[in-house]
Amino acid sequence: MQNDKKSITQEKKRHTRKHTTGSTRKKRIILLSKAKAGKVHDKKQLDENDWVSNIPDAVVIEGDLGYQGLQKEFINVRLPHKKPKGQELTEAQKQENREFSSQRVKCEHAHAGMKRYNSVTAVYRNRIPDFDDRLMLNAAGLWNFYLDTA
Repeated sequence: MQNDKKSITQEKKRHTRKHTTGSTRKKRIILLSKAKAGKVHDKKQLDENDWVSNIPDAVVIEGDLGYQGLQKEFINVRLPHKKPKGQELTEAQKQENREFSSQRVKCEHAHAGMKRYNSVTAVYRNRIPDFDDRLMLNAAGLWNFYLDTA
């Protein structure tokens, strides 16, 4: 056991901020929340915005496992299957998750499109109130403009 401290990987603690976004299957950003602290859970942030209750039941909402429990509250929410503790998913559930992720990847491409503007992904050091919200709004607007012109 030579100097165990060298083998431990440590991450720098950061005060991160995150937004909740909604997008269409055509990669267009249609919803954008105000920034919250990075440690706030995804579902809690979504509940504070109260977006899901305003969406008609005919519109299907797809999310990731960060929104677990939302499908119990609303009938139009679709989430991937979660692996049971100590067990494996069935082949049918794995196939459904594959199909689900192939549709959801378009949403992830929309996020990546916004993050092409490095001001959104860089470490936020500005002290101007709500400046990170304005940066994200501009990045989403530029991304949507790019989609319209491409």
